[in-house]
Amino acid sequence: MVKGMVGAYFKTNSLVKQQLDSYNKFIDTGVQSIIDKVKVIKTNVVGFELKLGKVRIERPRFYEVKGGYKSVCPCEARMRNITYSAPLFLTIVPTFNGIERPVYSDVYIGEVPVMVKSQLCYLYGLSDEELIEKEEDPGDPGGYFIINGSERILVGIEDLVQNKVMTTIELTGTVSKIFSTREGFRARCAVTRKKDGTLKLEFPATPADLSLIQILRVLGLEKDKDILDAFSDSKIIQNDILLNLEQQETKTKEEAISTLSKRLSPGQPEEFRLSRLENLVTSYLLPHLGVEASDKPKKAFFLIKMAEKAINVSRKKIPPDDKDHYANKRVKLAGVLMEELFRYAFQFLVKDIIYQASRAEARGRKLQVHTLVRQDTLVDRIKYAMATGNWIAGQTGISQLLDRTSFLAMLSHSRRIISPLSKKHPHFKARDLHGTHWGKLCPSETPEGPSCSLVKNIAILANVTEGKDESEILEELKNAKLETEWGY
Repeated sequence: MVKGMVGAYFKTNSLVKQQLDSYNKFIDTGVQSIIDKVKVIKTNVVGFELKLGKVRIERPRFYEVKGGYKSVCPCEARMRNITYSAPLFLTIVPTFNGIERPVYSDVYIGEVPVMVKSQLCYLYGLSDEELIEKEEDPGDPGGYFIINGSERILVGIEDLVQNKVMTTIELTGTVSKIFSTREGFRARCAVTRKKDGTLKLEFPATPADLSLIQILRVLGLEKDKDILDAFSDSKIIQNDILLNLEQQETKTKEEAISTLSKRLSPGQPEEFRLSRLENLVTSYLLPHLGVEASDKPKKAFFLIKMAEKAINVSRKKIPPDDKDHYANKRVKLAGVLMEELFRYAFQFLVKDIIYQASRAEARGRKLQVHTLVRQDTLVDRIKYAMATGNWIAGQTGISQLLDRTSFLAMLSHSRRIISPLSKKHPHFKARDLHGTHWGKLCPSETPEGPSCSLVKNIAILANVTEGKDESEILEELKNAKLETEWGY
């Protein structure tokens, strides 16, 4: 009975399904979403802009010295030591002083590596007989890339969940932190309740012990009564807030702005100080809530909830969050990793187009789209990361040579998950087998030595979901009219 059930499961599910589904989602929506976020490239040439449209991804091909482009299959890519990749074509509309010129519908901007057996691959959906004709093993599940003839696989990375407040007890006090993520930018924001009851705030590009009360004043809660009313009526919380208000020398919004700006930019002119403070609060403080000045009330409300949670945990009214609980983690698979890499490479392409436009203008050349786009800018960065494993944000070992020691070794490698924690430190809790691993991770398969329990494998019958678009969930919540006293 068990054999029949497992056999039926694997007739419709592959052991590398999570990699293929993740990569297919990247191709279907990920590439276009990154381009849509840019929308318009504003060059340094007066009145000249480039509007970006739809992207088109074709099947894998290779440029022959004699004969131009021809389609290439995985087997040929392995034997000829070439990269199995697909060309990207983008619609670009040049605009001169608000007037659109003829549309360039097929601008070649570069290539993206193709995962074997994904929907872009020539082997997708072929029968066993057709795979043999293509000189491929019918039992090979795919899920890997071919870079310069070498088979490489993107290993999944375990990461803490984004945009969720987690409160833990640490040496400095009780910390409520969140990894606020927006369009690839990740900002760690933390509210700390010190052991003496003071509340401090930390976010990128700022000192670690900014006063939370001062930030709340900058965000719009000017008077002491406004701050007290915004917090919960609980005596424990009100006592802590009164303590923090008494310790503050600044009593108005203007005083708080002046004090904070001098601390963040000491010795600088007033105009620069105020501009930098506004930029930090708008762009670096909780960016997932928005990066406009109108989003400040939301940020104030969110910081208050983080502070309340820190106070309640420190007074043992609620338990701290468990970082090792698998509900508080996410696994970045091939599609997410490719999306991060493509976003990084595309930013360089945009900068290079701006530079080429300025250069052409300075030399008196005609501004033509095809001459402004240098494909190597995108291709070289993607190819380098895939070939070496050196990913963005200093991560290493993401792209690895596929283990072909045996068929089981290859399947194991394709379901591997690595932790970003350092192997040199004990990390006893992170290495422990947690109850929430049941049905998700294999409790037996992990290497011995420094990597023990930091390198894991997905359980055989575990499925990994692709994730939903956050905007759809937010829309549902708005439709449910779950409004707070602040109107959010």
